[in-house]
Amino acid sequence: MITFQTPVPADKAWVDAHLARGNYRGCEYSFTNLFAWAPAYEQKIAEVDGFLTARLRGNLGCGYLWPAGDGDLDRVLTDLEADAKERDKPFRLVCLTPRQVEELEALRPGQFIFTADRDGFDYLYEIDKLADLGGRKLHSKRNHCKRFEEANPTWTYEDMTPAALCECIEMDAEWDRRSREREGIEEARDMTNEKKALLLAAQHFEELGLEGGIIRVYGEVVAFSMGDLLSTDTFDVHFEKAYSELQGAFAMINREFARRVRQRHPGVRYLNREDDMGVEGLRKAKESYYPDLMVEKHSAVRKTEA
Repeated sequence: MITFQTPVPADKAWVDAHLARGNYRGCEYSFTNLFAWAPAYEQKIAEVDGFLTARLRGNLGCGYLWPAGDGDLDRVLTDLEADAKERDKPFRLVCLTPRQVEELEALRPGQFIFTADRDGFDYLYEIDKLADLGGRKLHSKRNHCKRFEEANPTWTYEDMTPAALCECIEMDAEWDRRSREREGIEEARDMTNEKKALLLAAQHFEELGLEGGIIRVYGEVVAFSMGDLLSTDTFDVHFEKAYSELQGAFAMINREFARRVRQRHPGVRYLNREDDMGVEGLRKAKESYYPDLMVEKHSAVRKTEA
């Protein structure tokens, strides 16, 4: 049985080395997400045969991420299969991209049933589009930003610092309180998981190499965003909050943070704004920016175990 362990900040160096070899654009291939969301999904990691492997518990039950690294992929898959058998669990792979589906089918032809997980698809946008909001399709977003600027002439944007994190956490708590008044039980549970993930990320902001941006009005935090590099050409936006009562606040933090990321990371082409979790309002909001790419996710389970 593989000895999986809950990730800790000290694991970041070796995990990042393996993730760099994979160079995947899916948000699950981020040390920040593996670490910060570990409590919510029981995520654990291990180095196996030169690969980073991860085991987690999602809506479908226990599963494994596609291994990231260099070496004998067939061998590490065999090790994961043996681990699942020893745990008396189905051998399930999750968050597979179409390319990974093809790789698995080539190694294990005809042995798996594949199911698309639309709720888990990541939304990728060209960074120039989000930073400049050009073109007819994004006319409404430009208007939202203009109205925010006109209604809030004292607004400022600043880089997130460890000193300002407490204010962001306080703002998130207030945002959470207001959201709970509007949403149902299931959504409230999801927000609790996100709150825990945000707190973990904030507590280890510098160790995780996170970057963020804050918008203030009259000196008060009204929106913030936080993320880090995911691959050579993609930056992952892990958290984004804004008071919906302030028209255009979400559009503004989205635009301003995109501009800052572009300035600091000229090699970045895409912003990954992660998935919509099947939440109708969130899906509508992310589709309204017209994604340039979707990172498709599929699960795979052996036909004999389906």
